[in-house]
Amino acid sequence: MINSTQVSYFSLAAYFDTGDLKCFFFTITFLFYILIISANLLLIVVICMNRSLHEPMYIFLCSLFVNELFGSTALFPFLLVQILCDSHTVSAPFCFLQVFCMYSYGSVEFTNLAIMSYDRYLAICYPLQYNTHMTSTKVTLLIAVIWLPPFVAVFVTICLTASLQLCGNIINKVHCDNYSIIKLACSDTSVNNIYELIASSLTVYAPVSLILYTYTRILQVCFSGSKQTRQKAVSTCTPHLTSLLNFSFGVCFQVLQNRFDMSSVPNMLQIFLSLYFLTCQSLFNPLMYGLNMSKIRITCKSLILGSANKSPNICL
Repeated sequence: MINSTQVSYFSLAAYFDTGDLKCFFFTITFLFYILIISANLLLIVVICMNRSLHEPMYIFLCSLFVNELFGSTALFPFLLVQILCDSHTVSAPFCFLQVFCMYSYGSVEFTNLAIMSYDRYLAICYPLQYNTHMTSTKVTLLIAVIWLPPFVAVFVTICLTASLQLCGNIINKVHCDNYSIIKLACSDTSVNNIYELIASSLTVYAPVSLILYTYTRILQVCFSGSKQTRQKAVSTCTPHLTSLLNFSFGVCFQVLQNRFDMSSVPNMLQIFLSLYFLTCQSLFNPLMYGLNMSKIRITCKSLILGSANKSPNICL
């Protein structure tokens, strides 16, 4: 038996020799990372600098964009280094740190989307009482709910995994993954499995349940309301639902890859599936919200072109 404290590094076995294409893959990955950083930073700056966007909906959006920066930064610099390296190994402490960042990103993403759906539910179903319900104190509390519980839950997960006795150090992925490390254990993992089930219920299933409930209520109001109500609901909810479906799609890929034998799937496709929820979502969200929400779109245009200091007061 090899105790986890004696495993000084992990080998990432999913990488393959790219030969002369190494610089090409590095350049494409680097440009993609720069695009993600630029798009999310732009929208964060737009929301922070424009007073007309200092509303709960945009504050929660800003939190979402910050999380995209957090998740992509946990992956891309590491990925860029590994693309250039011939030996694809990572130290055990850094591996656990990467797992913590990636799992925290996923948990915060689901929680953030759930809080955004709750905000839209109040705005559409109770428009006259919205300002009473969504006070600045409540917004601050909800931001804390978005970030603190997922971080605590993932931290406990990492502590449980780090305490396992491992009988190997080969991870068949291009990044560190908690489930892959647990599969290397030669000690009892029942506590890990039970805790992960509880943590998943709190950080994934509970937010998704809240989203389903709020959108069921929103649809009821839309069908019974006026045409203007339906148009407002569609314009504000479509980006959110699309973002949720895209992220859930990527997470499902990750779960399927962990739970089932994917040896028959081409290596490049396996890598794409394992990276989808960490890469595509980070670029998808700023593009989706930036293009669909008129206040953000016009403020971005004014900021980039320098044609105005403030965006016009446009209703969604």
